[in-house]
Amino acid sequence: MNALNPRPAPAAAAPADPAVFPFPPAAEGSHLPPHGDAPAAGAPTRRRGLYAGVAIAVVVAVVIGWRALAPAPPAPAPTNSAPEVTVVVPGTSSIAEAVNAPGSIAARRDASVGVQGEGGRVERVLVEPGQRVAAGQVLAVIDSRVQAQEIAQLEAGVRRAEADARLAEANLQRAQGLVDKGFISRADIDQRMATRDSAIAAVGVARAQLTAARERAARLDVRAPAAGLVLARNVESGQVVGPGSGALFRIAEGGVLEMRAQVAEQDMNRLKVGMPAEVTPVGSTTSYKGRVWLLDPVIDPATRQGIARVQLDYAPGLRVGAFARTTIAAGTAARPLLPQSAVLADGEGNYVFVLGKDNRVERRSVTVGMVSDAGVGISRGLTGQEKVVASAGAFLKPGDKIKPVPGKIG
Repeated sequence: MNALNPRPAPAAAAPADPAVFPFPPAAEGSHLPPHGDAPAAGAPTRRRGLYAGVAIAVVVAVVIGWRALAPAPPAPAPTNSAPEVTVVVPGTSSIAEAVNAPGSIAARRDASVGVQGEGGRVERVLVEPGQRVAAGQVLAVIDSRVQAQEIAQLEAGVRRAEADARLAEANLQRAQGLVDKGFISRADIDQRMATRDSAIAAVGVARAQLTAARERAARLDVRAPAAGLVLARNVESGQVVGPGSGALFRIAEGGVLEMRAQVAEQDMNRLKVGMPAEVTPVGSTTSYKGRVWLLDPVIDPATRQGIARVQLDYAPGLRVGAFARTTIAAGTAARPLLPQSAVLADGEGNYVFVLGKDNRVERRSVTVGMVSDAGVGISRGLTGQEKVVASAGAFLKPGDKIKPVPGKIG
């Protein structure tokens, strides 16, 4: 050591800063690598984790590659969801035609019956609605006591006039026996003859007055003008009636009713007098047979309808003024005939489903004719060459696709 420049003693080594040296200092005499290359204490563990990660990645890659190279499974065959539905081609058949129409029931001849004579107080009413009456039958009895007294007085007057006539005739006979003897002059004879003739005339007058009084009394009672059916009664016992009292009774002459059917203009030309018909009152399941007896010659310009009158015999279920429907047999014609299951109905009317393009169904409005056990006749809407859904139409809607299955009618 140089005495002039003494070297300072080496300072004690400072402890290592843990922030700078994360690893603990090596033991003395150990062989350390240069700074920065010292291996961490957990290096073997990290290497084992690294090896495991690499192995997992290799397995995943192999699986992905196998799936990529494996052939794709076949796609499922498409299924046809269109339902199988029976369709028919109706063609045309000679079937009975029918005209259906609404209307109301009325009397064929409606007679209003009122007071024909002087009138008076009603004593009794002898009939009720629904009863049949004969021509001239008394319907209501009017108090005739005043008229009876008048008739009795006139009868007495007739008897007095007849007595006066007999007396005048006897006086004349006696005078004629005395004229030849000169007791009575010819002038007296003429006077007695005039007295006799006047008495005979008075008898005639008295008898005529009696007959008139009796006829007036007979007209007091209300009588049926013709045989028929009483439809209405508008009078009660004790009521005072006269010529201005209006109709006391309504009678259907002959008891014959009719239905006045409102028929579309195009159907009027298909009808003829004498065609059979069936009438069903609204709310009833009973039908009544009749015949067309008159076709009105006028078409209503507002509704384009005419009136077909169907004659009906009276039955308790037929009420004048009630609404009804009629089916008139209008002969035969070549029309499509469908099974009843093919014809559907809703608020818009009757319709069927016909097969259209790409086996999709289309709605077709139709007019129904005669319905029978053989099927439903179609008056309008089909030509007979269409493919019509025979059944299951209630489960379809326009545009639905189906698998048509040919079927037969009948």
